[in-house]
Amino acid sequence: MTTYEVIIVGGGHAGCEAAAASARLGVPTALITHRRATIGEMSCNPAIGGLGKGHLVREIDALDGVMGRVADKAGIQFRVLNRRKGPAVRGPRAQADRKLYREAMQSELSETPNLEIVEGEVDDLVVEHGRIAGVQLLDGRVFSARAVVLTTGTFLRGLIHRGDEMIPAGRAGEGPVLGLSLRLEALGLKLGRLKTGTPPRLDAHSINFAVLNEQIGDNPPEPFSALTSAITTPQISCFETRTTPQAHAIISSNLGRSAMYSGRISSRGPRYCPSIEDKIVRFSDKDSHLVFLEPEGLDDPTIYPNGLSTSLPEDVQLAFLRAMPGLENVVIKRAGYAIEYDHVDPRELSPSLMLRALPGLYLAGQINGTTGYEEAAAQGLLAGANAALAAKGAAPLILSRTNSYLGVMIDDLISRGVTEPYRMFTSRAEFRLHLRSDNADQRLTDLGIGVGLVGQERREHHCERMARLDAGKSLLTRLTATPNEARKAGVNVNADGVRRSAFQLLSYPTTQRADLEAIWPELADIDDKSFEQLAIDAQYAVYLDRQQADVEAVQRDEAREIPDWLDYALLPGLSNEMKQKLIDAKPQTIAQAQKIEGVTPAALTLILAVIRRGRLDKKAS
Repeated sequence: MTTYEVIIVGGGHAGCEAAAASARLGVPTALITHRRATIGEMSCNPAIGGLGKGHLVREIDALDGVMGRVADKAGIQFRVLNRRKGPAVRGPRAQADRKLYREAMQSELSETPNLEIVEGEVDDLVVEHGRIAGVQLLDGRVFSARAVVLTTGTFLRGLIHRGDEMIPAGRAGEGPVLGLSLRLEALGLKLGRLKTGTPPRLDAHSINFAVLNEQIGDNPPEPFSALTSAITTPQISCFETRTTPQAHAIISSNLGRSAMYSGRISSRGPRYCPSIEDKIVRFSDKDSHLVFLEPEGLDDPTIYPNGLSTSLPEDVQLAFLRAMPGLENVVIKRAGYAIEYDHVDPRELSPSLMLRALPGLYLAGQINGTTGYEEAAAQGLLAGANAALAAKGAAPLILSRTNSYLGVMIDDLISRGVTEPYRMFTSRAEFRLHLRSDNADQRLTDLGIGVGLVGQERREHHCERMARLDAGKSLLTRLTATPNEARKAGVNVNADGVRRSAFQLLSYPTTQRADLEAIWPELADIDDKSFEQLAIDAQYAVYLDRQQADVEAVQRDEAREIPDWLDYALLPGLSNEMKQKLIDAKPQTIAQAQKIEGVTPAALTLILAVIRRGRLDKKAS
């Protein structure tokens, strides 16, 4: 029997981050995957980031994760979405070269100390004395470990649907995982089924790009990782086309042949990433939907039509595609499909992503009901780090809604569960003015350093950056001007006689750096990157000061744990329905209980009173 401290199951985005995080903490780690060659595979859209998702990638990077660095090496078009809006809702995004991304991720992991990659399929879990002890592979090999992280993606009893075709598979060309689902059910865990989908892949040589709108990336491109000084991979354009009334008519007349609308699929798909069939039905008033034609690589003639996920038969897919501008003679390289898979109810998890029912077993990615590379990778990083910390006997790394999108996602999952694949949006965060993509390192890197998750290169880079920011803010705060002095320099402030610091003046939207340097030439000593960050910090400072009381209130609720001895069935004053909701959800904190539908402030007050008293009165039953 081979022994490791931590075993990661699955080589997708969650598994890669989990393996790298565990190994960075100095723990002997094994990554077990079907095939080494598919590690880092971008099985759907070859793109990283976007609104909400880009924030997660920056947070992964702030904790020294690998996704941002790999995306920077593989990115062939970078764009910051919502650039015209405030920094809080801007989302960095990169179209990636599928092959370059896979190669860069495999290189990153192969060069990671303390990490060994094992080819094989995990078929069962080894459980001893009520906790995880290792895994057993389909070929009979057994590996022991103190902690195991499952990142099985869409492989748990995966089933591909295309028209009336049903193919057992984890993704195109790869078989499903069956044994683990049965094992998880045997452990008494609540399993559900979810659905996701992918569009057809198109041959670029068969597309008339001359009639389409060209979408050019940012120049210069903005990297994801704080450690990337510049993007050196060649950059390309994407293109736009649209569906047409003719295409809609073809889809509508063939809805009965869609796996979704024929009744063969009953599970829920991602509401915010609907199939083209869903769009036609749900938005019947629209006669056109935008579609982005995105290259899958620099030397790959495959085009990903973003916005055309479908489970219609291939002949129908070809028909509606050829009814769209530029695609009149298009050739399909691989037809689109939908896929159903098992997931575990994430309310079974603790905030560390460990299963409460089986100590030592952690879950990350689509197995927890999420969708998207970024959501999976962020969970993988946290699960891998906490598995390694547990193996070392250290306290887990728990993130909060108040300091990260990752904390928001974990809290949403374990408090509310999922009824559809969970996707990150900026609107999910109460404190999104603070949780910006530009300040992820300011929020999280020190936490990562504190638990040993951040390597030397990033630690040194972060310390230098924070020193520059601290020095710059100190200077900006120390320098003050009267309203007359500010107005003479072009800064329009009220003539109220109140002196304002350079940092306060920087918060005015019309203030330019040159305006302030006209008053204080010494501000030229602040480097451009630091000044840009300080300007954003200044814009949000007044709002964050007002929000601090709300942040502290949430942190108090998050910190107030509900003890295991509290039996909701014995609580007087609660309806049977409310008791059952609390029993099912198993909230671990007051903040989690507060989010359960139907739990009233009066119920929370009662729970708090019992916790403060330290006991349940026997007569309550």
